[in-house]
Parts: sequence; C-alpha cells; structure tokens
Amino acid sequence: MSMNLFRLFSRPRSAPAARERLQVLLAHERAAAGGDADLLGKLRDEILRAISKHMQIDDDKVSVRMERGPQVSTLAVDIEVPFDAGKKAA
Repeated sequence: MSMNLFRLFSRPRSAPAARERLQVLLAHERAAAGGDADLLGKLRDEILRAISKHMQIDDDKVSVRMERGPQVSTLAVDIEVPFDAGKKAA
C-alpha cells in the first residue's frame, strides 16, 4: 500500500473558488464603472428566456433594476403575469 505524502499534507485546491470570486468581483466592478445598462439588459433577456419556457408573458411587462448602497447592491425584478399566463403559446 503506497501513500503519497505530498498529497496527504497538501492543501485542497482553491483555484475554482478563487476563480468564481474573481468573476463576481469583476462583474461587480464593471457594473460600478458604468456597465449597469449592459448587465441589466443581459439579465433581463436571460430572465425572459427562462420564464417564457413555462408561460407566455409580455416582454414590456418585465422590469429589472439595480439599486446600489454603500455596502449592499439589490437587484429587483418585477414581472407582470397575466391571469391566464400558465397557457404557453404553441
């Protein structure tokens, strides 16, 4: 039974976690530098695509906005869903 001592005492790989944190940080910095409109547009389009798979909604009835505070940013999504929205158009 052979045991690799280097593997036994090595740290767990943190590259994936560091990469994810960096991506979040970069997205946040880009948004703070004036990229809010582009980011919000992309988010709105992705949300519309996801919801339209399950129900029919009017594109004009979806609102996405970001409010920035000193310590917290809030993403607000408002979707007006009609009473008969559960019926997906063919």
